[in-house]
Amino acid sequence: MTLTQLRYLVAIADSNFNITQAAERVHATQPGLSKQLKQLEDELGFQLFLRRGRSLEGVAPAGVKIIDSARKILAEAANIRSYAANERGEFRGRLLLATTHTQARYVLPNVIADVTRRYPQVSVDLFAAGDAEVLEKLDEADFGMISTAGSTPQTNGIAVPLFRWQRVLLVPKSHPLVAKGRAPSLLELSRFPLISYESSTLPESSLQRAFAAAGVTPQIAMTARDANLIKTYVRTGLGAGLLAEMAVNMREDDDLRVIPAPLELPECITWAIVPRGRVLREYALELLQGLAPQIDRQDLRRILEGNQLPSWPQPPRWQAQD
Repeated sequence: MTLTQLRYLVAIADSNFNITQAAERVHATQPGLSKQLKQLEDELGFQLFLRRGRSLEGVAPAGVKIIDSARKILAEAANIRSYAANERGEFRGRLLLATTHTQARYVLPNVIADVTRRYPQVSVDLFAAGDAEVLEKLDEADFGMISTAGSTPQTNGIAVPLFRWQRVLLVPKSHPLVAKGRAPSLLELSRFPLISYESSTLPESSLQRAFAAAGVTPQIAMTARDANLIKTYVRTGLGAGLLAEMAVNMREDDDLRVIPAPLELPECITWAIVPRGRVLREYALELLQGLAPQIDRQDLRRILEGNQLPSWPQPPRWQAQD
């Protein structure tokens, strides 16, 4: 049994039992991956997957615990490599960050640029998606970034609060809400079509909960993952854009007007989610520290390593970077 065989095994499970996709995932050939799987099954003495002809259909009952153990072994092996690289002072490698489109476009560029200037032999891969997909990517990513309306994310990882932010309305200058000169109420906003993030349609979203508490229903004309798409359709007159304050840049958006969002909408917090037990490379820790400079570096390291209980300082309000 080898780490390569275990890595191939997990790749098959994570690729919905598609051998071709699994081989691409681990940069192997399909025959090579199939051969390693057969050798592993021969050594164990039973099949790990259910088969129909030459296709895999699912995990065999005996394979469930094997795959779970394989994930743990691979995670610990990765931790050993990280410990060793940090001890050697080796600052090269790949940093995979799973995040939302808004954070990738408006929050991360300067922080990532600072890290890559300090560690020029580190390549950064950004996986931009919705919050749920970000959390699903944590098996591979160094850490993820998601936002919630104040509450701590319910995940198996360690949630590090980075900064607080508000939502704003972005509208054409001729929009009726501009004349009010103030934040509209949810009742007033309910009279106009809205364009917002795709999560806005979910019943459990803070937007839907706030409108429900006010006894009104929002008119969601369109949703999108990308703030730039929201802006594009605001410009067509489809509706008022409701988006994160960091997504607004008055140099880029000077043809539109920014209005405070209704006061009933709660403040949001952006969090870094670090897989529990994950040993971060120094450059990944540097990136995390750059996103949360209010947290003491040694406290951050001890908490992530499980040697100290989390006791985070109040995250600061978002401030635009020059």
